[in-house]
Amino acid sequence: MPSLDDARALLAEFPVVDGHNDLPWALREQVRYDLDARDVAADQSAHLHTDIPRLRAGGVGAQYWSVFVRTDSPDPVAATLEQIDCVRRLLDRYPADLRPALTAADMEAARAEGRIASLMGAEGGHSIANSLGTLRGLYALGVRYMTLTHNDNVDWADSATDVPKAGGLTAFGREVVREMNRLGMLVDLSHVAATTMRDALDASSAPVIFSHSSARAVCDHPRNVPDDVLERLPANGGMAMVTFVPKFVLQAAVDWTAAADENMRAHGFHHLDTTAGAMKVHRAFEERHPRPVATVATVADHLDHMREVAGVDHLGIGGDYDGTAFTPAGLDDVSGYPNLIAELLDRGWSRADLTKLTWKNAVRVLDAAEDVARALHAARPPSHATIESLDAPAR
Repeated sequence: MPSLDDARALLAEFPVVDGHNDLPWALREQVRYDLDARDVAADQSAHLHTDIPRLRAGGVGAQYWSVFVRTDSPDPVAATLEQIDCVRRLLDRYPADLRPALTAADMEAARAEGRIASLMGAEGGHSIANSLGTLRGLYALGVRYMTLTHNDNVDWADSATDVPKAGGLTAFGREVVREMNRLGMLVDLSHVAATTMRDALDASSAPVIFSHSSARAVCDHPRNVPDDVLERLPANGGMAMVTFVPKFVLQAAVDWTAAADENMRAHGFHHLDTTAGAMKVHRAFEERHPRPVATVATVADHLDHMREVAGVDHLGIGGDYDGTAFTPAGLDDVSGYPNLIAELLDRGWSRADLTKLTWKNAVRVLDAAEDVARALHAARPPSHATIESLDAPAR
């Protein structure tokens, strides 16, 4: 297949920067961080979407490892520190393949060395427990983006999948964005409500990212980005990194999931219930109504639309591997990126466009955030604001 060969050749020079991989959480859930039990230097396809041989096969040159913790964690800050420790242990264990990266220059150095630049992103503002000091602490430990919310609201920002409370960002939420700008930590708007997206774009003086979100006009799910927000990315300088999660990219999968959840409720179960009785009900539903399957073409449809609306300079890739139970056919794990690049080549994407999608845009955005941070460091000290001081009248 000439296109697949061309895709692999392109990725050998300009590899994928992936915006979001949940391997640390999978290691926590499966083996409580026992890295001997999940040695990712070897094939772990029976357990994980991710291991080093498949990252190599997929042409991955930089990875933002998610240091996600659940919003109902009794101590989200401590749990986030454990996730950071997991990433650091992976870097110490596999130095020939994984290179710590804090800056755009580090990413380029890793590419020159043939190693995978390893960055970290905190998935959800609950990880800072309403503390700007904790935010600064996460940055000092190497976290280079924070998703403002996960699936639930935080006190200062609305999530895409919760009942609106703040109406976007509160005053403290805007201060979080400004402090992230001052640090050089990327503001990640995946998972947040559209109102939060717009407020963050208004508040941010640095480029923002969507670490793993697709186009709402192609698949109507609240986790995706509306066109009016995509249209603002050129002025902001930020980027949207398309995700592969079937229920975010395939409308039939969105509709199927809603029907499956309603079936669970009709039988007296919560849609996230994994007890034996609940799973029996779910399996019976799936036998009657087979799960729709997304494909490489499904994801490419999102990228075609996003390029039309935002421009190729503002696109990237964020697969969400090991953070989803299901993946598209042809993008089954981290070895699948060449299939997507080959599909885009077949659709007429130029080599120059694809090098921006895979590598150049992500490096540029982090470099631009660093430039903004240098200017802000000279202009103002760390914020001492608290949520009580800024949001007390509205809470």
